[in-house]
Amino acid sequence: MQQRVLKTLEFDKIRSQLIEHTSSSLGREKAIALMPSVDFSEVSRLQEETDEAAKVLRLKGNVPLGGIHDIRPHVKRAQIGGMLSPLELVQVASTVHASRQMKRFVEDLQEVTEVPILLSYTEEIIVLANLEESIRNSIDEGGEVLDGASEALRSLRQQIRTREARVREKLESMIRSSNASKMLSDAIITIRNDRFVIPVKQEYRSHYGGIIHDQSSSGQTLFIEPQTVVQLNNELQTIRVKEQQEIERILSELSALTAEHHDELLVIVRIMGELDFMFAKARYGSKIKGSKPIVNDEGRINLFQARHPLISIEEVVPNSVTLGSDYTTIVITGPNTGGKTVTLKTVGLCTLMAQAGLQIPALDGSEVAVFGSVYADIGDEQSIEQSLSTFSSHMVNIVEILNKVDYNSLVLFDELGAGTDPQEGAALAISILDEVYKRGARVIATTHYPELKAYGYNREGVINASVEFDVETLSPTYKLLIGVPGRSNAFEISKRLGLKETVIDTARSYISADSNEVENMIASLESSRKQAERDREEAHQLLKDAENLHRDMQKQMAEYYQKKDELSEKAKVKAASIVEKAKDEAEEVIRELRKLRMEKGAEIKEHELIDAKRRLSEATPELNKVQKGSKAKPARHEFKPGDEVNVLTFGQKGHLVERVNEKEWQVQIGILKMKVKETDLEYINTPKPAETRPIATVKGKDFHVGLELDLRGERYEDALMRVEKYIDDALLAGYPRVSIIHGKGTGALRQGVQEYLRNHRSVKKIRFGDAGEGGTGVTVVEFK
Repeated sequence: MQQRVLKTLEFDKIRSQLIEHTSSSLGREKAIALMPSVDFSEVSRLQEETDEAAKVLRLKGNVPLGGIHDIRPHVKRAQIGGMLSPLELVQVASTVHASRQMKRFVEDLQEVTEVPILLSYTEEIIVLANLEESIRNSIDEGGEVLDGASEALRSLRQQIRTREARVREKLESMIRSSNASKMLSDAIITIRNDRFVIPVKQEYRSHYGGIIHDQSSSGQTLFIEPQTVVQLNNELQTIRVKEQQEIERILSELSALTAEHHDELLVIVRIMGELDFMFAKARYGSKIKGSKPIVNDEGRINLFQARHPLISIEEVVPNSVTLGSDYTTIVITGPNTGGKTVTLKTVGLCTLMAQAGLQIPALDGSEVAVFGSVYADIGDEQSIEQSLSTFSSHMVNIVEILNKVDYNSLVLFDELGAGTDPQEGAALAISILDEVYKRGARVIATTHYPELKAYGYNREGVINASVEFDVETLSPTYKLLIGVPGRSNAFEISKRLGLKETVIDTARSYISADSNEVENMIASLESSRKQAERDREEAHQLLKDAENLHRDMQKQMAEYYQKKDELSEKAKVKAASIVEKAKDEAEEVIRELRKLRMEKGAEIKEHELIDAKRRLSEATPELNKVQKGSKAKPARHEFKPGDEVNVLTFGQKGHLVERVNEKEWQVQIGILKMKVKETDLEYINTPKPAETRPIATVKGKDFHVGLELDLRGERYEDALMRVEKYIDDALLAGYPRVSIIHGKGTGALRQGVQEYLRNHRSVKKIRFGDAGEGGTGVTVVEFK
């Protein structure tokens, strides 16, 4: 990618915003060096990394990335035998600790969700607990070597404290003496050159003797080490030298230990830098309300409600752009300040962001292509130094683009052919577009020239587009209309501003009939386009409602068949029990007959046989009796629409809607309609026709009550209001249970919803969803 293109499309500003979301200098370094990749597999991997990091942030809210430092210089110096400072060693320990925390965090995540990319990174981290513990036991967070770092250091520091106390005691006795106030400038003990001294007036310097270490700026005060404490200070200095030697020995040992783990530490630095950068991209994606794009290497761009990431969400107007499937070139026409250039930059910037592994500010399902090159000729690049006009500077850039462009390129032209004679500029613009189109590149161009409005109709693979202008408010709406060329609004605007109708009519007469016809055609296209958009939105909503209804019906059918299977299984078990009981009774009868025959020989009374037959008959399962009795069919009834019937195959009541064919009827059972064979129907009765009364029925698009309520993305108060209304609707619909999707997040919405449900008089019980139902992100409600 050319640096000039990245600057033109303001990719450097995206990097600057990304840097703000890093947690360490390691992540900052990677953010500064961020560049779009041109390798499809690499872009796919980068997008997967960012998406996984975003998922973790949604689940956990935060990640333990504090305490990471760039310790690579420290490690290299330790490896060549250098001694690290206490603060450098503290940074080593802090980075090791951060890696250990991150490794444990990812391992705990495995119990909640799958994070294969994070796991592959943290598996490379070697836990260096011994190194961290050794440094922590020797140096505190402020970089001070602790007394407990070694027994020798503890002993030396105890001796230092003892010597300092004796020196201070002697000096304090001097400054408390009766004539001290006359000879001392101030009754204090201070330090010069690491030795304890007192401030003595110039004229009394000989009274204390000893060594002069410093004097005041006026020369009236001398800082003297009295002779009586010189020896004690000497001893103190000797011990301090030994202390420093012991500290250096400890630091050398810790540095050598650091050098032993040189390779592992460099791996930790690399991995923690990657993880910091991953989560920085995810946090930035959350800030711009971005989504993971689908990437392809076939030149297709499908952006749904894409926004320019550098314009605030409150102000930006989202637009949808499709390119690379039915057409490969878009020509955008329309007035200045209408949003044409912003549209160009939005497409270019979304492409660069996606190829850099960043999420894009567009709706889920948006698709971008991985291009080998992105070219842009945008803005006024007039060069005074090179004596180039606006047209010349643009043409220099365009010549360079034409020399390099190929089928794997995205080209963005802003005001193509501007800055010269309109007729020649339009001809050049058409010729340039033809040339780039022949190369197979994807092109979006903006222009003022009316000649290019016809270009989109005369070329296969080219489509017109425009930015909408509201004549009523005399301002652009910044909305992109693909398929409709822009039209001049000069006459309408002039009329709104008060220009006389006669002047406008005269102006119209100067325009050719062809131009008027084109303008009228464009106006008609705009009107048709708006109506088509309204119809599409309405159709989309109807389709969505139908899909919800279909999904709910499928769910109810699944529950029905599950219940049917359960009842069937229970019936089989009960029947088996009855049969076993009957067998036992029959065996008992047979045993008694055999016993009688053995006792009485062949002489068995007739009444005894009759009694045995009766007992066998009583042992016959009731199920069989019912089945035998069911063979008798009632007299055949001539079915009619509206008859109430019993559907024998389901054991459910319903009513006939209409005859499908000679053998089948359409039957309404509850909210379900199904085809049933006439032989499986049992007539119950024919309901009397109800007296018709005029009623008012209001049905909106939301009259169907779904089995699920999705609250994700709702504000807390709005969500509870929706839950209250939904529970009432579900109770009126007669549902036995419903599901409320609140997501996991921070848990505040989940807690509020469940608290409301526990206190509702019609709720029997609530539970979290099973693994296949959404887990803790869903609450299942059962009604009384």
